[in-house]
Amino acid sequence: MDTGILIARLVLGLALIAHGAQKFGLFGGYGLDGTGQFLEQLGFRPGRAFALAAGLGEISAGLLTALGLFGPVGPALMVQVMAVAMISVHWRHGFFAQQQGIELPLLYLTGGLALTATGSGAYSLDSLAGLEGLSNPHIKWLAIGIALAVAALTLAARRPAPLVAKTSS
Repeated sequence: MDTGILIARLVLGLALIAHGAQKFGLFGGYGLDGTGQFLEQLGFRPGRAFALAAGLGEISAGLLTALGLFGPVGPALMVQVMAVAMISVHWRHGFFAQQQGIELPLLYLTGGLALTATGSGAYSLDSLAGLEGLSNPHIKWLAIGIALAVAALTLAARRPAPLVAKTSS
């Protein structure tokens, strides 16, 4: 069981770090400016600030998850950023990733939920530092609740582009 949790933590965590790094222009990403412009189109204003928050959130979630540090915080943060991505970007495209659907963020979100439920396992920094108590059921549910609340607040913060009045010629 602990080996399986380690594998899941490493794959999901490291992949999410790379995904977040794209928001800073690494691994073929669009950087803060390009990602910010895209997020502005979705109503996240100012786009660059939201791009920074998304990138830092994904990198932090991935790092904490991969290391197995601070119990459910990393996996719950993964749930938060992927819930926002699913609803704001991917939902309208259906299920499959090939059409930009929810498939990939749903897998990350599900992995985050599963790792929140299982805890970091024996092969983790939490275990090494004696922090297994962070994975008690109350803290797990609190972390997921906070993640979903922050996702809802983030989505509620979206503002559509101002309407431009048409002038007649």
